[in-house]
Amino acid sequence: MKDFQNKVIWITGASSGIGEAMAYELARRGALLILSARRTDVLEAVKARCERPDRHLVLPMDMTDQSRFREQTAVVLSTYGHIDMLVNNAGVSQRALVKDTSVEVDRQIMELDFFGPIALTKMVLPHMLARGSGHLVAVSSVVGLVATPYRSAYASAKHAIIGFHDALRAEVHAAGLKVSVLCPGFVRTNVSLSALTSDGTPHGRIDAQQDKAMSAEAFARKAADRLARGQGRIVIAGKEKLAVYLGRLSPALLERLVRKVSVV
Repeated sequence: MKDFQNKVIWITGASSGIGEAMAYELARRGALLILSARRTDVLEAVKARCERPDRHLVLPMDMTDQSRFREQTAVVLSTYGHIDMLVNNAGVSQRALVKDTSVEVDRQIMELDFFGPIALTKMVLPHMLARGSGHLVAVSSVVGLVATPYRSAYASAKHAIIGFHDALRAEVHAAGLKVSVLCPGFVRTNVSLSALTSDGTPHGRIDAQQDKAMSAEAFARKAADRLARGQGRIVIAGKEKLAVYLGRLSPALLERLVRKVSVV
């Protein structure tokens, strides 16, 4: 519980799902939060439900508008003086076949799920290097380790996030920084509602796998415990975790399994 006491933690995508659950869990453990997403009113509601809401800051931001990242980082630093942890959680999923998906939709997903997070990371990184401490966290997915149908661009972005942070972890280890990547399996959130279809419109329904999956609150508790231990790659999932291990033992068998599994 004391690992996050008075730690300044910036969470993107904090208005719902995993980001919202992480906000409640980290606030319960004593953190001072910066809550970011696009909608101010929803963020204010999340802040009000956090323990000690007066300690937290609502900072609306659009992860596709990188022109404001310097200004927004300056707001955080002027308010708290430093940043102990950045949790890049904002993103969008996908439900569309490759043959039907426009390149524009591929680019839209990559912009939000990959380029936005790495741009914000690069904005915060010099500050952490100057302090000689800090923890950079990105939310990828089990799909970032095992790609499945209907999620080609999403899987690409999440694979890229893992690769970027693996390289970053090696680069900053000697400087005293920690780098973690969270890889959730199915979590019971509304992520499939906003997942992009082939023409960029929302999927608009909850997938069966998510409806019966691990709760966001359970995920947040497990994630906080493992982040407190400074772990690098963190896979938190149900039986879908077995696909990660199977991919290491028998890639050919995993290929056959992925072709048959229901993913929508």
